[in-house]
Amino acid sequence: MNGEALTWRVGRRRVRIGKPDKELFGPGGATKRELAEHYRAVAGPMVRHLRGRPLAMQRYPHGIGDPEGGFYVKNRPLHAPAWAGSVRVPKDGGGTETEMLVCDEAATLVWLADQAAITLHPWLSRAPEVGSPDRLVIDLDPPGDDFTAVRRAARDVREVLDGLGLAAYAMTTGSRGLHVVAPIRPEIHADQARDLAHVIAELAARRRPDELTTLLRKQRRGGRLFLDYLRNGYAQLAVAPYSVRALPGAPVATPLSWEELEHVGSAQQWTVRTFAERAHSDPWRDIGRHARSPRRAIERL
Repeated sequence: MNGEALTWRVGRRRVRIGKPDKELFGPGGATKRELAEHYRAVAGPMVRHLRGRPLAMQRYPHGIGDPEGGFYVKNRPLHAPAWAGSVRVPKDGGGTETEMLVCDEAATLVWLADQAAITLHPWLSRAPEVGSPDRLVIDLDPPGDDFTAVRRAARDVREVLDGLGLAAYAMTTGSRGLHVVAPIRPEIHADQARDLAHVIAELAARRRPDELTTLLRKQRRGGRLFLDYLRNGYAQLAVAPYSVRALPGAPVATPLSWEELEHVGSAQQWTVRTFAERAHSDPWRDIGRHARSPRRAIERL
């Protein structure tokens, strides 16, 4: 029913895919094999963005339709292959450490697909400087499905970042909105990065206060688009570029150029089954070279 197990050669590794025909996204939806094929196809650019980052994952062993739902895995799985990398990170507040998986090669991505780890969520920092992020993220979370409003908000955030001397990159989340990401040098602690992201979101919201807000309580937003800065901070997570989302259709979080953003009509525009045309394209390839100083941005403020 779910097909015989497969064994793929992925780089220097051999990775087993059990039950490859298991439908993870509902009847007729993408299978575990398709999920693994996607992660193998995007491994080049995806690993560049994941390398060295502590990684959490959302697993759905029985598919996204399971009444009990999926679950997060933040610690390195005990049954992970010996070759899958890991890093020890202090728990929030210091004290004890925990061991987390890192994804430094394509084989790890394919192994995660075999585990039905559909969505991958890295930290915004890399080992060994896990307390100092190298990216800021503003998550544009619309109250409905008005993607035109999301594109407009992304331009507002980009202009604020430009004014602070920071570069800006856009990505569909694969859900409803966009992430605007600013690469930064790992000069400040995560708490300072969260405060900086908060100010950036506030400055963008002030441009159009009738349409944008940073208010945390949904009841107070009044139908305005939420500029979510809370993904910044120690041990906070953001969906990985090229990650699949646990939603019908298997949409993919997709990095974009600012030019093509104008022609994107939905955060779910690309799916596992339609992504092949851009699998080897990486509009964020140069993101690391454009990391700017957050200290200088704070001085400008």
